[in-house]
Amino acid sequence: MTSRRLFLAFAAALLAACATAPAPQAVPPIVFVHGHGDQASQWQSTIWRFESNGWPRERLHAIEMPYPLARDDDLKEQPGRSSTGEHMAYLKSEVEKVMARTGAPKVVLFASSRGGNAVRDYIQNGGGERTVSHAILGGTPNHGVWAVTIDGLPDSSEFAGHGPFLTALNKPKNAAGDEVSGPVKWMTIRSDSNDKFAQPDGLWVGKRGVATGVTPASPELKGAKNVVIPRIDHRETAFSPQAFAAAYEFITGKAPQTTAPVPENTVVLRGRVTGLGVSSTDPASGNSQNNLPVPGAKLEMFVIDPILGERKGAAVYSKQVGADGTWGPFTAQPDARYEFAVTAPGYATLHVYRSPFPRSSDIVNLRLRRIADVDKNAPSIVILDRPRGFLDPVRDKMAFDGQTPPPGAVMGAGVASSTIKPTGIPRAVVAEFNGERVVGRSWPAAENHVSVLELTY
Repeated sequence: MTSRRLFLAFAAALLAACATAPAPQAVPPIVFVHGHGDQASQWQSTIWRFESNGWPRERLHAIEMPYPLARDDDLKEQPGRSSTGEHMAYLKSEVEKVMARTGAPKVVLFASSRGGNAVRDYIQNGGGERTVSHAILGGTPNHGVWAVTIDGLPDSSEFAGHGPFLTALNKPKNAAGDEVSGPVKWMTIRSDSNDKFAQPDGLWVGKRGVATGVTPASPELKGAKNVVIPRIDHRETAFSPQAFAAAYEFITGKAPQTTAPVPENTVVLRGRVTGLGVSSTDPASGNSQNNLPVPGAKLEMFVIDPILGERKGAAVYSKQVGADGTWGPFTAQPDARYEFAVTAPGYATLHVYRSPFPRSSDIVNLRLRRIADVDKNAPSIVILDRPRGFLDPVRDKMAFDGQTPPPGAVMGAGVASSTIKPTGIPRAVVAEFNGERVVGRSWPAAENHVSVLELTY
């Protein structure tokens, strides 16, 4: 605890002297827009970084699209999926709420992947040219994930570079051929070669050996500031410390004082419990992502032993969520490790283990899961999940339950999770990734339990 107090004192002094920390009313609100199938919670560490550089918490807002998955064909209805038009309309509504709440004349939009499609559509077609000062697109497939006709991939997908949606967005706006709409200031962030959705080969869209017609430079836009960061992966184009630093400097004109979250003395957590729909391509799976609340779900939180992952006594927090799925507030111990245990009819009992929380957060969101039929007879199911990046055994140092690399992790940063099925009695399971260490426990799958060791960074 002494070392923590010393660090907090140092951090406070550092921020007090920081010339880059903006005055609270001098900064625009930032609206964060997640990607395909994702959640608002993926912006958690990015929000912490903005706060740690003086951005007021009340001017940082991460939206959560109810149906975050794009339609396979944007022109055809698809249950549980959203069209480009629906996506843009939701973003517009959220921006208007933020502007009404803050009284700000304009906002910054910071998007990951598919979220950038909605940002571009809103600015070009929804009035956003009047309400947005800066637009930052991390890994958005601005010229498509594929840009030629490929058997089995719809030409009218919003991810088709030659399809109607992106063709209209990319139409030159002036004599210089700019693809961006003014007077908004635009920036794209891309990987040099490591983005799974900006590849000349169709491996990551299930078409190995087929030319996609795109290149690693496809996320760039003519007329924007285009930033290239070596070796980052698709998610890291928005959620990495490097992406944050580029975004902060683009907005403020100055480099951030720190790219690491500065710990707070008091940490208060809130979030939502969300569920799953039924996949239109695999109805039996029941694991299609959505961000709809699960009314009646019960959350319990336990302090756990940092070595064994075992619960240290009774629940320190318990809540049966209401119609909106929200839980909290809960005042956390800054150095404690917690197990989040969530139960709801029709779902597996979910046990989520994470590193200690350095700062408060309103988006500690928990998405329930179901055990797939293929895993019904597994002794236990433990998942290593990295929501803000991928697992690249060539680039990253990692281990999962002593296995290096974790099962399923492949070169090229295209996989974000790894699953193991430990045998025997419940026991500790450890995940390590580039210095972060998460400890959890296995639970019997036969009793409908699933464990998730979730990386924060």
